[in-house]
This record gives sequence, structure tokens and C-alpha cells, in this order.
Amino acid sequence: ALNIDWKRFVTYKTIDFMKHEIDVVKKYNPNIPATTNFQHYFEGLNYFKFKDEMDLVSFDCYPEWHSEDNVKVGYKTSAFYDVMRSIKKQPFVLMENTPSMTNWQRVSKLKKPGMHKLSAMQVVAHGSDTVQYFQWRKGRGSSEKLHGAVVDHYGKEDNRVFRDVSEVGAVLEKITPIVGSRTKAKVAIVYDWENMWALNDSQGPRNIGLDYNEVMLEYYRVFWEKGINVDFVDMECEIKDYDLVVAALLYMLRGSYGEVIREYVNGGGNFVTTYFSGIVDDTDLCYLGGFPGGLMDVFGVRSEEVDALFDHQSNTRNMKGKEYVCKDICDILELKGAKVLAEYTTDFFKGRPALTCNEYGQGKAYYIAARNEHDFNKEFFNDLINELNIEKNLDVELPHGVTVTMRESEDKKYLFIQNFSDDERVVELDKAYRNVCSKILYDWENIDGEFNFDMWHSTGDETQNGIR
Repeated sequence: ALNIDWKRFVTYKTIDFMKHEIDVVKKYNPNIPATTNFQHYFEGLNYFKFKDEMDLVSFDCYPEWHSEDNVKVGYKTSAFYDVMRSIKKQPFVLMENTPSMTNWQRVSKLKKPGMHKLSAMQVVAHGSDTVQYFQWRKGRGSSEKLHGAVVDHYGKEDNRVFRDVSEVGAVLEKITPIVGSRTKAKVAIVYDWENMWALNDSQGPRNIGLDYNEVMLEYYRVFWEKGINVDFVDMECEIKDYDLVVAALLYMLRGSYGEVIREYVNGGGNFVTTYFSGIVDDTDLCYLGGFPGGLMDVFGVRSEEVDALFDHQSNTRNMKGKEYVCKDICDILELKGAKVLAEYTTDFFKGRPALTCNEYGQGKAYYIAARNEHDFNKEFFNDLINELNIEKNLDVELPHGVTVTMRESEDKKYLFIQNFSDDERVVELDKAYRNVCSKILYDWENIDGEFNFDMWHSTGDETQNGIR
């Protein structure tokens, strides 16, 4: 509890310092927008607490492209962009990125041809109204003299990086009408800094890692692959307008959040939580009377015990006649009215519930009792997406590595179709779209070409079209 309180204190002190600086500047010009540059998955400050003191959200982002499968880097980075957009529920600003490489990462790898355009449009797709750089020109000395820049030590325009930046600039100029457009989502994922702090300091059951960020990203990945917009919320955000809310490792229930969940489900919402949830209150004291604390009737289960697995261990569960591997944590559940959707198939708790659904009021509450591999998550959430009729941004099945994001203005919907795989992919569109970059309406039955990124808005024509 002391560790959590200290992190809260640091957040509030940082906000106070920022407000002091803002007040000094705005005394002379109150119309200047104020912001501060957040950092990629930074744990030390609760970013949601800053939203009322900033005019806009801005941040620095330096993904390690080509360090692993770019599809994996892609959905991890997309999730962070969605967190930034969700803080104020409005477009944000990419304050810093590099057109080529950094100098401070584990390995400062170049962006391969096409990657800078793809990554620049990725951030716009998820809500940014800018693409800005650190740095404009490489310095000759000091610690970042080898950090990437628009103009390098050569000082001229005839190089690949400068051409890449010019290409991005030309695209941004053509898509200027998108500035100010919003992102609408019917799915929310709970990402709560204070819950993360508490979980990381839980002193069990897996002191080698409960992987809050990674588990959250595993669930986000399913929606990213389906081309479904996602908002992120913390425990102080409103959730009543979402069709589906997903809360991984909801270890700490802050304030009245238990009642928020109860009212949401009772009113017709669909809430998914996981193992090791509802364990402590916001002072880090364990709930008495059973877990998840205060919500056993909502989820229809009681977590009787928690079995922590070593990295080399796993269990299996059966869902709809198919076995799936699970790992890290296995909650051993006692049913309190919930329906069993999957059960464990090995170890001493074989036959016990591993996935449940409980009807509460007009809604449903789901409890995932163990950490799963992607095949299980994909099967479970795809069923939910279909059951709840959650619309995809493009009503087609997307090939591996391709995602579709949508931004909307008052009279237009803008689609970003992006391929993060290393291979050519073919996407069959569900209607006619206008290419905003070229201002030309294509007849895709007669055209076949290379495709990496493009942005489209609907014309309302329902004819079948395709894109490569």
C-alpha cells in the first residue's frame, strides 16, 4: 500500500508542477494549448490523471520495428496509440518519432523501405492529427548525435530517409480533411495504472511476473486482427455506452468500481474479467468473504484457490470439444450460478470450470480462469463479437497481418487499411471506396497493383470491390 501511495503522490506532484508551468505561460497568452509528452507504456505516472489539466495529449513513440515479427510490434504499438487517444477521447499529437533509427535502443535498427510511411500512417489511423520528428537535423556532438533525423550529417536531400519523410509529408497534405475527426468504439479495455501498480506489488502468486501489459495486449490483438476500434478506460471512466468491456487481471477494485460493473451488467452490458480479479480494494487490503470481492453474484463464481504455474508448466482446457493450452495462473472456481463454457482437463482440478458466463440482470458477466494462448482468445472473443453484432470497420475477413482502422467526421468515414506482414496480402472490399490520396474512384475489378498502405472513405456504393 505504501508503494502504491508513493506512486500516486509522484503523479499528483508531477501534475502540480505541470500546472505551475502552464499557469506561467498562459498568463501571457491563454490561447496557447498546453501539453506534455508522454512516453511509450511508461509505468511511473498515471496518465489518465493528466487529462483535465492538458488541452491535448501528446507523446513520443519509438517502436522497435524489425526487432521481432512486425505484426506483433504493430498491434502492441496500435494499442498504445489507442490509449493516448482514449485519455481525452479526442485526437492527439505525435510529438516525436524518428524517420530512421534511434541511438539509445538495445539495437538501433533502421526502418526498412516503406516502414516509415506505414508507421506514420498507423499513428494517424489511431487518432493523431500530427506526425512530428525528433530530430530535424542531426547534431554534431553530445549523446544523440547518432540519433535519426530528417536531415543527417550529409546535409543534402538525395538520400533515402529524406525521400521517405517527403513522401509522408505529401500524404499528410492530401489527407488534411481528416484532422479533427474522431474514433468511435463499442469495445473498451480496462487499462488502469493503479491496478497495474498494485498487481506488480502483490507479492504473489507469481513473483516472476503476472504480465499485466502483455495479457491486455493479448486480448487487444483479437480486435486489432478483426479491424474493430477499441477504447481504453481506467476505473474512473464511464463505460455504460460500450457493448463490451474487457478487464484483464482486475486485481484491485478502486473506489466504487465494483458497483460500476454491477450496474453496467445489470443494465445490459457484457463484462469480461479474468483470473486473479477482485482481490483487493484501493488501499491494497484483501476483500473478505470471497473473490472476486463483492461481485461473486455478478459473475456467478467464487475463486476458491489460485494455482500459479512455473514458466515450463501448463494446463489444458476444453471448449466446444477442442483442447487449448493455458499457463501462468489457473483460478480454481466454485460455481455460484454461472454456466460453464470451458473446463480444465488436467491436474487435480480437472473438470472444474475454466471459463464461465453468468446472466445478471439484462447483461452477462464472463470469467476467464486462466491465461490462454491466442487460439483460445480468438475463438472466445470471435463468438462474443458475433453474438453482440459488434461491427467491424470493414465487413470482410482480414488476412494475417492486415488491420483496418476507422476515423469519422460529420459526413465521412475514413478507413485505413494496413499490412504489417512481410508478404503481399489481398483484401476484398465490401463496397466502393474513394482513395483520398489520389482522389480517384477505382474500379478494382479491372486494376491489380501493389498495396502497403492507403486510406479510403466510403462512397455509399454497395458494389463489390477488391484491393491488393
